[in-house]
Amino acid sequence: MEYKRLGKAGIRVSELSFGSWVTFSKQIGLREARALMREAFENGINFFDNAEVYADGESEKIMGEALRDFRREDLVISTKIFFGIGDDNPNGKGLSRKHLIEGTYNSLERMDLDYVDLLYCHRPDPETPIEETVLAMDYLVRSGLAFYWGTSEWSAEEIEQAHQAAKELHCIPPSMEQPQYNMLHRTRVEKEYASLYEKYGMGTTIWSPLQFGILTGKYNDGIPQDSRLASEEWLVPEDLARQVEIVKQLTVIADELECKMAQLALAWCLKNPNVSTVITGATRMSQLHENLDAVNVKEKLTDDVMTRIEQMLATYAPHT
Repeated sequence: MEYKRLGKAGIRVSELSFGSWVTFSKQIGLREARALMREAFENGINFFDNAEVYADGESEKIMGEALRDFRREDLVISTKIFFGIGDDNPNGKGLSRKHLIEGTYNSLERMDLDYVDLLYCHRPDPETPIEETVLAMDYLVRSGLAFYWGTSEWSAEEIEQAHQAAKELHCIPPSMEQPQYNMLHRTRVEKEYASLYEKYGMGTTIWSPLQFGILTGKYNDGIPQDSRLASEEWLVPEDLARQVEIVKQLTVIADELECKMAQLALAWCLKNPNVSTVITGATRMSQLHENLDAVNVKEKLTDDVMTRIEQMLATYAPHT
């Protein structure tokens, strides 16, 4: 396992990380989560990702219980604020100063932590002035409730606005962005953000590296009843058939490299120098071990192999 700086920030995160989205509370409980987190840590993962909205706060509670087994300074823990936890409070979501600060306090309480290492604005909020959001995040970092703050699924223009506001207000600017990125979802990370990496030293903690499981190959013959896309129908892409066709082509390369399709997809993400860490998820120990082996597959992705992959992906248009 390699440890990479989060952009220009001093903190280092494992190249593979472990997240709780749609798994903690929904698919696994405390016993399974504790075992998976321990195994992940013992195999080099130091970054664990969460959000206030995951399972309406239950995900944070489960992770908080599991974190009791670790020495806090050995870990990098994140959470994300925006969506709230599903109540009707008119101030219970968004990026207002009120919700950002109260939401952070509530997340820390659920996880029984004094601070998180990384704190994200989970989505942009066009209804709140960017200056208000930047001032609130600056306050949270200066108060020691978070060490670094960042964004998730913000446009390059919105990130630019945050940096400009931080400069004008003498505030701490965002350090990282958490975007979706994988073989079938590329434009934002590779093109839209291109100028931000050098200009601001932005780090990225990417999510959905397996395109909701499609890049594992499990949907090549349809949607199994016990699969994520069966239980979370809103995740099913309109062009699922086309995506599956590309995955079938890519599986030929995975077979040649004697690896799983999922490992190939994860390793491909790891090859991008602007990716600080790849957030993975697992409900079974075998799944976790398979994901961990992607760090070894990365070494097999020579320039020639990457060119072949790019030629296959070029037939999937448009890149998103």
